[in-house]
Amino acid sequence: MAASFKKTAIKTIPRVGEIITTDTLFWKSLEVPVTKKEYGPITHIEFSPVEPHNFAVTNSTRVQIYSPKSLQVVKTISRFREQAHCGSFRDDGRLLVAGGDGGEVKLFDVDGKSLLRVFKGHKGSVHVTKFLSDRLHLFSGSDDNSVCLWDIPTENQLISYKDHQDYVRCGVASLASKDIILTGSYDHTVKMWDTRTQDCAMSVNHGHPVESVLMFPSGGIFMSAGGNVIKVWDALAGGRLLTTLCHHHKTITTLTFCKNYQRLISGSIDRHIKIYDVSTYQVVHTLDVPGSVLSVGVPADDNLLVVGTAEGLLSMQRRKSDEDKNVRKKKRPASYKFFLKGQNYTPSSEDQIYEHKKKEKLQRYDKFFRKFEYSKALDAAIHVRTKEPEVTVSVVQELIRREGLKPALAARDDKSLGFIIRFIQRNISNPRFTSTLTDVAGVLLDMYNSHIGQCAEVDALLQRLRTTVKQEVEYMKQLMETMGTMDMLFAAVSTNQNKQSHSNSLDVLTPSAEAQTS
Repeated sequence: MAASFKKTAIKTIPRVGEIITTDTLFWKSLEVPVTKKEYGPITHIEFSPVEPHNFAVTNSTRVQIYSPKSLQVVKTISRFREQAHCGSFRDDGRLLVAGGDGGEVKLFDVDGKSLLRVFKGHKGSVHVTKFLSDRLHLFSGSDDNSVCLWDIPTENQLISYKDHQDYVRCGVASLASKDIILTGSYDHTVKMWDTRTQDCAMSVNHGHPVESVLMFPSGGIFMSAGGNVIKVWDALAGGRLLTTLCHHHKTITTLTFCKNYQRLISGSIDRHIKIYDVSTYQVVHTLDVPGSVLSVGVPADDNLLVVGTAEGLLSMQRRKSDEDKNVRKKKRPASYKFFLKGQNYTPSSEDQIYEHKKKEKLQRYDKFFRKFEYSKALDAAIHVRTKEPEVTVSVVQELIRREGLKPALAARDDKSLGFIIRFIQRNISNPRFTSTLTDVAGVLLDMYNSHIGQCAEVDALLQRLRTTVKQEVEYMKQLMETMGTMDMLFAAVSTNQNKQSHSNSLDVLTPSAEAQTS
C-alpha cells in the first residue's frame, strides 16, 4: 500500500493583536450605524434625562427631537430665522432651550413645541444655553463676549458677566450647586461664576481657544477641551491643573460622559472618538467616524451612541441586546439526528469493520510537489492570494529542503522572473522572511547574472530590490549605533552607582577623625 503524501507545512508566526478588555467588548457591541443626512453641520446633541431618553439634534435653523427606539424624528422645532445652537433639555425633560445667530434665547415646551419665552439682551450669536439645577433659571453665552443669567418666570435678565475677551462658545451648569456655572471662551480661558456675586469666582488658562467644558456631578473637577488637548482641573484646589491629555491630532470639539461618569468621551475633527477611563485618564478605546466630529451624545443607559459631523451626517448606533447576542441558529431535529445516525453503535466481535477515509484535498503546489514539478509548485505559491506571504515562503523552504530551488528558478521568462523578484522585494525587509528570501535572491542573481541588461522591466525590479536592501542595511546600522549609545549610557550609570555604593561602604568602615583623636 502506497504511503500517503505529506502536505507542505505552512509555518505561521502569531501576530500580537489588540488587548481585549471589557471596554473593547463594550464598544464593539455596537450595531451597524444608522446614518442620516441633515440640512447642515450638527453642532449639538443632547439626550433627555428622563425616559424614554429622546435626544435633541441641533442643526441648521431647527432642533429635531429623535426617538431612541425608532431613530426617527418625532418633533421638529423650527422657530428660528437663522442658525440655531445648543438645544438643551431641562432635567425633567419638559422644557428645551436653544440659542441662535439672532442673539435671542428661546424656551420651548417639548410636548407641544410651543414657544414659551424669548430672552433678549445679547448682541451676538448665542452658542451656549443651559438650565441651572433649580429649574427656575438658565444661562447663556454669546459671541458678544458676555454670559447672562435669566429668570424663567419673569423673563428678566438677572446678571450679565463680561469678563471674557472673546467669543463664549461652551458652558455647563453645576449639578451640585444651583449657583455655579462654568464657561469657556476663545480667549483661552475657562471661568467659573457664582451667580450670588457679580465677579468671576475662578479663572484658568487652557492655552487654546476653548471648544467644550465638562464638570463632574460633584463639582470638584472639571475638564476643558481646545486645540488638540484636554486639561483636567481641580476646582477645590483653586483651579490646579491635574493632568493634560493629548491623544487627538486636530481640534477637539466635544466632551461628554458615559457609563455613569466612569468614562469620558472626546470627539475631534480628526474623525476620531476617544474613550478615557476617568480613574487613570488613559485611552481605553477609539472609534473611527466618517466625518469631522462636532457633537457626541450618549443616554444614561448607554444603549445608544449618537455622533454629529460637520458634513451634516448623523450617525446612530444601538448596542446589541443580550437576546441578540444569544441568538443562535437552531438545528432541525431531523437533520441533527441524521448526522448522529450510527455514531453510538458498538460493533460486535463478528462484525467486519470497513473504515471510510475521506479523500484528502491538496493545494495546487502540493499537487505539483507530488509530481516533482518544482517550477510549477513555485508558480502556484507565488500567485496564492493571501494577506500574508507565509505560504510562499514555506513552499520555498520546502524547495530548499528537497534541493529543488535551482530547478524551480531555472529557464524562466521575463514575466515569471518579475513575479519572483517583486515578491522578494516586498517581503525581504520582514524579519520573519529575511533569511530565506536573502538566500533565494542570491541564487537568483547567480543564475541570471548574464541576463542583466536585456530586459528593462527586470532591470527596474532588480534596482528596486537593491534600493530596499540598501535602506534595510542603513536602518540596521542606525539601530546598532543607537544600541551602542544606549549600552554606553547604561554602563556609565552602572559605574556611577557602583562608585557611590563603594564610597558609602568606606564611610561606614573608616572611623572619623574625632574618633581617632579621642
